[in-house]
Amino acid sequence: MAATSSITPTDIMRFESLKKPVISDTGNMLAVEVKPDRGDSRSLVKSLISDKQFNVKGASKPKVSHDGRFVAFVNEVPLLESEKADKKAKKKLKPGLVLLDTTTGTELRFDRVKSFEFNETGSHLAIWFEAEDKKKDEKSADKTDNSKKDVKVDEFDKGTTVELISLNNLKSIKFKDVTAMTFDKSGLHFALAINHLETNKHEIRLVKLANNSATIVQSFKQQQAGSIALSNDGKYLSFTYGNAKAEPYGREYQLSLLNLETNQVSAAPKADDWTLNRYAELRFSDDSQRLFFGRVPQVSQQLEVAKVESEADLFDKEVITSGRALRVWHGEDARIKPHEIKQYKKEMKRTYLAVLHVNGNNLVQLADLNVPDIEVQEQKRFALASSDLPYRKMITWAGFYRDFYLVDLNTGRKIPLLSQQSSSEEPTLSPDEKFVAYYLHGNVFLYEVGQDRRTNITKSLGVSFANEDHDYPSNAPSYGLGPWISGDAGLLIYDKYDIWQVNSTSHDAFKLTAGDGRKQGIQYRVTGLVEDENTPTVLNSNDEVLLHGYSDTTKGDGFYQAQVGVAGVKPLMDGDYKLKLLARSKDAQTIVYSKEQYDQFPDLYTANYGSPERATRQTDLDKQLDGFNWSQSELVRWANGDGKPLDGVLIKPTNYVEGKRYPVLVYFYRFMSDRLHAFPQMQINHRPNFAWYADNGYAIFLPDIRFEVGYPGDSSVQALTSGVQHLIDIGIADPQAVGIQGHSWGGYQTAFAVTKTNIFKAAVTGAPVSNMTSAYSGIRHGSGLARQFQYETGQSRIGESLFKSPQKYIENSPVFYVERIKTPMMIMFGDKDDAVPWEQGVELYLAMRRAGKDVVFLQYEDEPHHLKKYPNKLDYSIRMMEYFDHYLKGAPAPKWLSEGEAYTEYKKAQ
Repeated sequence: MAATSSITPTDIMRFESLKKPVISDTGNMLAVEVKPDRGDSRSLVKSLISDKQFNVKGASKPKVSHDGRFVAFVNEVPLLESEKADKKAKKKLKPGLVLLDTTTGTELRFDRVKSFEFNETGSHLAIWFEAEDKKKDEKSADKTDNSKKDVKVDEFDKGTTVELISLNNLKSIKFKDVTAMTFDKSGLHFALAINHLETNKHEIRLVKLANNSATIVQSFKQQQAGSIALSNDGKYLSFTYGNAKAEPYGREYQLSLLNLETNQVSAAPKADDWTLNRYAELRFSDDSQRLFFGRVPQVSQQLEVAKVESEADLFDKEVITSGRALRVWHGEDARIKPHEIKQYKKEMKRTYLAVLHVNGNNLVQLADLNVPDIEVQEQKRFALASSDLPYRKMITWAGFYRDFYLVDLNTGRKIPLLSQQSSSEEPTLSPDEKFVAYYLHGNVFLYEVGQDRRTNITKSLGVSFANEDHDYPSNAPSYGLGPWISGDAGLLIYDKYDIWQVNSTSHDAFKLTAGDGRKQGIQYRVTGLVEDENTPTVLNSNDEVLLHGYSDTTKGDGFYQAQVGVAGVKPLMDGDYKLKLLARSKDAQTIVYSKEQYDQFPDLYTANYGSPERATRQTDLDKQLDGFNWSQSELVRWANGDGKPLDGVLIKPTNYVEGKRYPVLVYFYRFMSDRLHAFPQMQINHRPNFAWYADNGYAIFLPDIRFEVGYPGDSSVQALTSGVQHLIDIGIADPQAVGIQGHSWGGYQTAFAVTKTNIFKAAVTGAPVSNMTSAYSGIRHGSGLARQFQYETGQSRIGESLFKSPQKYIENSPVFYVERIKTPMMIMFGDKDDAVPWEQGVELYLAMRRAGKDVVFLQYEDEPHHLKKYPNKLDYSIRMMEYFDHYLKGAPAPKWLSEGEAYTEYKKAQ
């Protein structure tokens, strides 16, 4: 269709994108949120077995019932209503819920909903409402009612209303003062904890879902009901309770187990000094034989500042200094103070996993103060545990490490597995618990649990399993471990390109992808498996599995098929497009994937797991491109300054004319060529919008960058300049109109590049590090972590400490070489940047200002590393376009650029 208009920021704001789709367990119903960049979402619901479809306005975050008959959505507050409200009124605005009956199209809407959940069988929906706003007369009554003045209820203890809806007839029951609720997986029961401190009502109620009959199965006197859990077979109900008069923070809880068949209640044994607090979450194993929950060594009340209550207190040193504002930073602290503070709430909620073996009423403490973290799946005898405690201090400069253990669920005994293992390289326990697989220094090992024996199972395969593109001053990570094969017969493992199947007993291995991905340049990975966070993924012998393939050569994707135990790959579909498998039904073979190109929107397709090439298109948002003259992308290849090949993506301007030179905008980070077939992100944010720039006459260049340890700046410049020169040589780029924009790590490279080359005629750098010597010992305010590890072993790639190699830090810092800069630069920072201290932007600005360089600095108030507030995102996007238009296209400079803007204060909204 012929173009009728140019792309504008308003078009981008209104452009709709698809969020992650969800599909019913039975594979018959698909739901997806359709979200514009600015404005209210809608949701699309489609039957996959009929022609029914629904468009639900104002709906987001869909959840689909088991059989697909119902879909529930968050009903967001309309943007206009939110924008019109003042600060006080905005706090009262709460989202609601929309319930769609897909058989009739009927919508039910509920106000002020904080959460909702279908049960596993899809027979019921539980809606948990926000607390009701108190009316003025109620508040007045509270103040005058002397009977209530001595009752102070912590927010943690306050319950709100839950409505339980039977979906076969839409009849419902309501329960007030609910503080906890849960379904069992079998579809038999729904349980609630109900607490109302003022009336001393504390009880556990159980609803039989077959007839919606509710009974009180446990009531307490002065005991606050806490966490609850139902076993999957519907036989047991577990709950905690503690002294209601004690403040929640310091309240000690007890654990009990109710047999729903006999109505007998048994207390969990107390064989040691451990106890429970308010954060003790409960979970049964799938076979209902084990109850997992968290315990703590002790429960203590939160500290309070001493109050001045007498004349003597005015001169009491303890009372006076208790109000001090002090944080003591000790050299031997496990965590530096900002990180400790960020972790404080998490640590206060930390519990240590224990297990109650239901049949024998045997309680075993699994985690402890030395090994605090345990990941329990559905294995019956063992679990994997880990601890980062020995390495918390060295996180500051060396990154993240853990010790891993195998824990016996029957005794709590811990078997050491790995010491100082990278936190990202977690071992995996086989389904039948005979083996643990793990990666170490380029190889994969098997630990045989019964024989206490370790074997390197990849040393004879002639290929490294370490990441071949790793260019950091640290050990290369793996490509990950694939699924296990049933009966612990073997497992799948990945090198860069191929998938290998290894026999657990003989350790024989063969290349499952025998077409040889390495020779073809195709990276194969298993995809589309049904996953459960508590159950290890297992393949059966002779299973046919779906593979995703990515071509290093064409940058295109494909789907392929392989069979467990058989070498060879069957191509199903591949081409110059990008494929993303987004969902699979739990109890059926239906998959959902998107297919996209630069000029093709990533619409959704559904297909059978075994035949994705025979797909049905389910959405048509690609029609949004009608009326615009969309540009095209192409792959470009060139040789770096040292002769090494590099790839990049060139997006040509709309209405491109062969032989004509164009202004070029370079945008980059690290590897970019895999975006060749990616549809451009249609959003207003901290990045240039490719479609907008292309339609405004720019070519956009996305080069790959490959780094050299110790010289990140120079290696980046080498890749950038050689790539730009290639575009000049082939007649695309106007050599007098090449601009560069990067953010964060890309922002650093942008700022550094213009100290080394004059090939760029304008530069926009967002949140750059400008001075590695001052940034080295700075703080990442979002996490509270020190920045030292980033320079020594991480992204900045220096490889050594500041005091060992100060010259490298200076040589890689733009601020020391601003006198060389001849390129106009615009710097952007949010002054609450939580990753890079915004003072790094101030340093660069002041240095360039002192050196008399062309510089402008945009400080967005109260913004983090990536701009969040829409007015700021739009403002930055407009100014960035104006900046490049002026310097690369000769447009008149806007007033803010030629004269600056005086500081002004506006009347703030109430």
